[in-house]
Amino acid sequence: MRPSGDGMLLMESSLKPIYSNAEAAQILVYPEDPRKVASLERLLAEKVGSVLWRRDSCDQPSFVMEFRSGKRRYLCRAFELPACSEDADQSPGIALLMERSPCSSYDATELARLYRLTKREQEATEYLMQGLKSKQIAEHMEISSNTVKAFLRLTMLKMGVSTRCGIVGKIVELRSGPARAAGVTLKAKSRRSANQTGNPCVKIKKAS
Repeated sequence: MRPSGDGMLLMESSLKPIYSNAEAAQILVYPEDPRKVASLERLLAEKVGSVLWRRDSCDQPSFVMEFRSGKRRYLCRAFELPACSEDADQSPGIALLMERSPCSSYDATELARLYRLTKREQEATEYLMQGLKSKQIAEHMEISSNTVKAFLRLTMLKMGVSTRCGIVGKIVELRSGPARAAGVTLKAKSRRSANQTGNPCVKIKKAS
């Protein structure tokens, strides 16, 4: 079974997978069936290390921009996530977005119309979807990093999310429909911080 949409994989800073939608699992473990894998979490971790991790990266997590799964090629975009708890010592997590390559980009104009984004908010969102950080977006838009953050905060407000990952998740949902789990059980953690952001922490467990 081949994936029909975009893949989303969430990991701890140690690169341990904590959530995968059905498409990401299918992309990474192909040609195996994720529903028949005994330890999907372990296999996903192995695939991240062997397929997505850049060999020349040592100081901090860095990933390839394009990879192959079977006969298909995919683009890989990495996003740093804020810690999912109030523990100040917890490192940020990482979200990986996997898209078919070549593929048409999401309809930015339709997104702007749907959420009533201004041209500059739309532009900042487009750069965010390319995996750029505030400083890089600021350089492209020829504005300050603080102005970029202001544009993205307004975009979050209009989209009903409270993190940059929430923006990405909304766009993935619009393109692929709600995330589905294939062969895994997703268990949401009841944490106050997660409820506030609308992005609950989830863990991968083997289906019983």
